[in-house]
Amino acid sequence: MSSESTDDPVFKALAHHRRREILDLLKDGPRTTGALCDMFPEMDRCTVMQHLKVLEEADLVIARKEGRERWNHLNSLPIKQIYDRWISAYAGHALSILDRLRSDFEGPLEQ
Repeated sequence: MSSESTDDPVFKALAHHRRREILDLLKDGPRTTGALCDMFPEMDRCTVMQHLKVLEEADLVIARKEGRERWNHLNSLPIKQIYDRWISAYAGHALSILDRLRSDFEGPLEQ
């Protein structure tokens, strides 16, 4: 499978603001599905679980069952891979452009 197609589920999962909010909550530590549902009273439990399913399919959330509880853990590795592949390379290029722009703007220093 090409890297583009393996990135697609991650981009799809990150595209929705509710799923990003869920990931923000999990950044502080694992939470049960019930606790996540309580954090989003405007959504029913099925909707929260559908969002969690998309996050799991993108490997952004790892769910572990402990007794009757389902604990959801953040897996930040796919986000780091996106960062390494897409963001860091473009950030370096953008910084070099900004540095050139600054040099052009300031011009040669007069003594």
